[in-house]
Amino acid sequence: MIKRDAIKKLTQLAKTFKAVSITGPRQSGKTTLVKSLFKDKPYVSLENPDSRNFAINDPRGFIDTYANGAILDEVQRTPELFSYLQEILDNSKQKGLFILTGSNNFLLQQSISQTLAGRIGSITLLPFSMNELSEKKIIPDSDDELMLKGFYPPVYDQKIPVGDFCPNYIRTYIEKDVRQIKNITNLIIFEKFLSLLAGRCAQELNMSSLSSEVGVDVKTIQSWIGILESSYIIYLLKPHYKNFNKTIVKRPKIYFYDTSLVCSLLGIFSVNHLQSHPVRGFLFENMVITEFVKQRTNKGLPVNLFYWRDKTGHEIDLIIDNAGILLPIEIKSGKTINNDFFKNIGYWCKLSNQKKSILLYSGNEYQKRSNGTEVYNWRKLTELNL
Repeated sequence: MIKRDAIKKLTQLAKTFKAVSITGPRQSGKTTLVKSLFKDKPYVSLENPDSRNFAINDPRGFIDTYANGAILDEVQRTPELFSYLQEILDNSKQKGLFILTGSNNFLLQQSISQTLAGRIGSITLLPFSMNELSEKKIIPDSDDELMLKGFYPPVYDQKIPVGDFCPNYIRTYIEKDVRQIKNITNLIIFEKFLSLLAGRCAQELNMSSLSSEVGVDVKTIQSWIGILESSYIIYLLKPHYKNFNKTIVKRPKIYFYDTSLVCSLLGIFSVNHLQSHPVRGFLFENMVITEFVKQRTNKGLPVNLFYWRDKTGHEIDLIIDNAGILLPIEIKSGKTINNDFFKNIGYWCKLSNQKKSILLYSGNEYQKRSNGTEVYNWRKLTELNL
């Protein structure tokens, strides 16, 4: 098993709270992690029809069976259990009694907030991070190969070819999660929407434009975006709220949690195809932004990440906001540093009187510029601990 960065935080939560929930996308390694970390606990998959029917039809009998604790996998499928879980937790002093996992954050958090608020610690487990793959020495050397291969565990530990994994993942996701959250009758239109969204990765989310292209109203697009967010297919990066010049763009930018899904949805199946594809720069930015998200979720930290763009086209790809202390970061897919890389950072730093900034790119040269900008290869971001 590849050691997960989230182990430290998960262990600490299990010693602090009576129950712990682990959310994240399907196939991100949640089950493998909890079964290896909590070996003494019985494991129950609520995807299994027999277990699920027992939990739904006789929730008290089900919970009594596991009164000494258990791992309950995909627990969002049985919301009937949560009020009975509350009773057991309230009557117990044992920490880490129940470990709950779920691949749908909306359904799981809805049940938790209604019955288990204050009794449960939460963490999100995303696909492998660059750090996890690097420590195991199985990370591809080429950035293009990494974007194409992505970070889903089965591609690495089960050696499933990504060209087989992604189409099946998307099909399973649509058949299971989408239907579970909302009974979408025309799945062909939803799949078209998903592909159009992939073509917009690392770009502003324009729901009106998507509505016109897909042929459904804006409210439907909003609903579908919510479904994709709650099941960890996409992540919305919000614009930073501080108006330095009162003309900032206020739409979020859209990122996929894994670039391999974007490649699959866009029909990109080879490195040669990716290298010449117009979406390559956006995919690179998507990959780097997602690594920043993983850094935070693996430590159980708030995702304090934003972007900034004004209406004249100046943009900062990423702003880390640490209690009002802002760190601007530019992301460039090129391997050779040129002066154009620094234009937006220079503009923003002058506007905000910010002295420190970072540029991440594909090349290997480190630079510390006189204006306070430090230049690193993007793979160094785990060492920077930003």
